[in-house]
Amino acid sequence: MDTEINKPENLSDVEGMKTASRGLRGDLSEQMENLLTGNVNEEGKQLIKFHGSYVQDNRDRRAERDDKKLEWAYSFMIRLRIPGGDVSAQQWLGLQESCDDKASGVIKITTRQTVQFHGVVKARMKPVMKDFDALGLDAISACGDVNRNVMTGSNPAIVRFHAEVHEYAQKISEHLLPTSKAYSEIWLDGEKLPSGHEAEEDPLYQNRYLPRKFKIAIAIPPHNDVDTFMNDVGLIAVGEGEYFEGFNVAIGGGLGATHGNKKTYPRRSDIIGFVPKDKALDVCWQIAAVQRDYGNREDRKLARLKYTLDRLGLGFFVGELEKRLGYKMEPARNVPAFTHRGDAFGWVQDYKGQWYYTAFVESGRVIDENEYNIKSAMQEIAEANFCGFRFTGNQNVMFTYIAEKDKPKFESILSRHGITIDAMNPTRREAMACVALPTCPLALAEGQRYLPEFVTKVEALQEKYGILSRPITTRITGCPNGCGRSYLAEIGLVGKNPGKYVLRLGGDYEGERLNTVYLEEADETEILSTLDNLLNKYTSNKQGTESFGDYTQRTLFS
Repeated sequence: MDTEINKPENLSDVEGMKTASRGLRGDLSEQMENLLTGNVNEEGKQLIKFHGSYVQDNRDRRAERDDKKLEWAYSFMIRLRIPGGDVSAQQWLGLQESCDDKASGVIKITTRQTVQFHGVVKARMKPVMKDFDALGLDAISACGDVNRNVMTGSNPAIVRFHAEVHEYAQKISEHLLPTSKAYSEIWLDGEKLPSGHEAEEDPLYQNRYLPRKFKIAIAIPPHNDVDTFMNDVGLIAVGEGEYFEGFNVAIGGGLGATHGNKKTYPRRSDIIGFVPKDKALDVCWQIAAVQRDYGNREDRKLARLKYTLDRLGLGFFVGELEKRLGYKMEPARNVPAFTHRGDAFGWVQDYKGQWYYTAFVESGRVIDENEYNIKSAMQEIAEANFCGFRFTGNQNVMFTYIAEKDKPKFESILSRHGITIDAMNPTRREAMACVALPTCPLALAEGQRYLPEFVTKVEALQEKYGILSRPITTRITGCPNGCGRSYLAEIGLVGKNPGKYVLRLGGDYEGERLNTVYLEEADETEILSTLDNLLNKYTSNKQGTESFGDYTQRTLFS
């Protein structure tokens, strides 16, 4: 077992870029000022991730651009850091105005409970970042080898202590932020690092940051809307009545893999114990620190915490964690079992009598389409300024803190814009997809553009067998990185080639079990024929209220 801290001579090129970057600065500022190209160099592509952005291009236009001897149509995606997913009405209005003026016009609600812009050309990057800052928002650490956006359960009607737990998303995010002022310096004309200074001192990230991305999510049983077991750190809230006690801690989840590389795989996290709420921030910090020191910095495909655990052993990692904490983790507490992970659409009320309403947003795309005008509805609701906005881990929007007197006005706005819950069948309401084509450079097949069509065909099969009212968790990702969390779906499609997917089956409805490969590479005809056959057998042979995922796991993989 190799337990040595990373040896400098074996580090990957990306590691060298990070340590030489002067706290994530590099020459990124100069590159962004060069408008002779819409792109940045390889170092810039790595560093800009830490500022919440990825370089992309419109892949639908590549051939056309190549024929004309033109540079590809480069632009940038910018992802915001919004722990817990809450923004005010005024912040939403500002975001939509900025997106309309300087990006694609379509805000994307992500599977990590935040939003991102697409189509931001280089000259507009700095103005967009300044728009965020004026709204009290930022994109710091939304991407890159750092702690990403912290998720938490969105439904306030789940438990009486929901509000206190929800605050921990912000607390953890702030506690694990890099200390570098590079973001302010590059995008907001902040004070520059004095000449001769390498970078600000950073006790957590040092000058090397983490070996790979790091994700934290907080679940509040019995609701698992954040898919807590797929995160590097999953926190499961423990409490009773109005009293919140702390968290059961799970570590080592992750869904990314690489086709053809058997060393890579999705992994469910392991529960390592309970932490009182006043120690939760330190536990998260120290888990990240152990991963910083022992994670694989030679091969980025094997750099996530899940691989560190499997290489060193869970016992070694927990022992090192407890040594740094100065105490032993307490045994995990009993908590209610997870029962579901879809959003509670329509009205819910917390124990204080405050009202909340969740509306469906297909694949998280805030757009007026097919007479379902969610963009216009959100605009009018925000202008009326009688509620807040909360993004969910299922890519939907919850309108928060609505007074009883404002409910009729709110419902009237939704009705005028065609926003109804009854119009969507349960499987569609719980389906998700990543962005994929045409902008994601990693996509091998379609994601969000294909999801509506595919779900319609799955629904037709459900109707054929009389189970249309029963939700089947269906998710599509354009590549094996798993952004759409397909590895936890009852029906999961993972892009492999144009028009072809790995079909994975057998995830449970509660989000606690990974699914299994059923077809290695299949087109739509093969996938639908397979599902037709299996749904036919399911309706005849399921045991009681057995879900489709449990049925396929029992009959195909047990």
